[in-house]
Amino acid sequence: MPLDIAAVQQVLTAEGLDGWLLYDFHGSNPVATTLAGLVHGDGHMTTRRWYYLIPAKGAPVGLVHAIERHNLDALPGEKTVYAERHQLDAGLTALLRGMTRVAMEYSPGCAIPYLSRVDAGTAEAIRSRGVEIVSSGDLVQLFDACWTGNQLVSHQHASASLYRIKDRALELIARKLRDGVAVTEYEVQQEMWRWFQDEGLVSDSEPVVAAGASGGNPHYIPTATRSRVIGAGEVIVLDLWGKRTEPHAVFADITWVGFAGSRVPETVERAFATIARARDTGIALVTEAAATGRDLRGWEVDRAARTVLEEAGFGPQILHRTGHSLGEEVHGNGVHMDDFETHDDRRILPGTGFTIEPGLYFPDFGVRTEINMFRGERDASVTGPCQTEVTALA
Repeated sequence: MPLDIAAVQQVLTAEGLDGWLLYDFHGSNPVATTLAGLVHGDGHMTTRRWYYLIPAKGAPVGLVHAIERHNLDALPGEKTVYAERHQLDAGLTALLRGMTRVAMEYSPGCAIPYLSRVDAGTAEAIRSRGVEIVSSGDLVQLFDACWTGNQLVSHQHASASLYRIKDRALELIARKLRDGVAVTEYEVQQEMWRWFQDEGLVSDSEPVVAAGASGGNPHYIPTATRSRVIGAGEVIVLDLWGKRTEPHAVFADITWVGFAGSRVPETVERAFATIARARDTGIALVTEAAATGRDLRGWEVDRAARTVLEEAGFGPQILHRTGHSLGEEVHGNGVHMDDFETHDDRRILPGTGFTIEPGLYFPDFGVRTEINMFRGERDASVTGPCQTEVTALA
């Protein structure tokens, strides 16, 4: 989608910034390439360094290599062409003339690695010209992570499809158990993958089907050579994410927990009840902040949800943050619900979507509940059902 230069300049002025400097080399900054419209596979080659400066006032200016001089033609403003390294050096100096504070895809101390895309040498080159670099975190959210109305609809459709696929997978496992027919994690996964095609969904990965000890690994994915039979009395974790095929569709991402039996063990029930409380605590915090219009940071949601887990004595079983941004990639460029792996101090902005997914992981099983939320101007909503208890499959 075209970058709205006038809207960017309004935000730059409000934030007291002189400009936003987009930079990429060989795809090292996917945020910049997306914003500049240099999508992989669209006919552009990005094997040389390019810069594109959006000033708070005036026309944007680009700096491109001679053999890729047309890469930024779709963006407004003049472009300076370089070939030799001294031309690049002079071009960068001219580009930054009059700038004192510019935003770039930089995160102090690499606190937010999803955002920290500018390498140390390039940062040195900018600072050596007397320019301070500040984080473009909220700019990225506003102009890359906020959903349009059509994107919200695409998410809602994808979410409904994922829940249908989840239901079919649980029914398949229950039927196999009832009939006494062995079924592996991989077999269930492959059926689910076929249902993705039926629902018109695409994804960057086949779904997670993790039974028993496999569920103790949050990123376990069965394969043809690494899979196990789903045994009676085992906890089953289904994690699936996908989006519609239309351009600019955004992902939905859900997790559900089943049990291969009729009576869920007390230890599993207690663990699941705790993550459900943690999830609901996060939902309530986001909902309250949206209704009152107060700023809420990603780390606050993580800390609130994780406190529920820790106070229940499950601190050692926490292995990951509470949630992540959703976008055209399943892990989007917006704020993450994280004060565990990183300290994400970006605001949860209106128009953004994200997951809340607390989990606990043990040697013989794992449990995770994952829902998606959308933050509106004065409200926030969960875009699908919330699991309230482990689904018994006997």
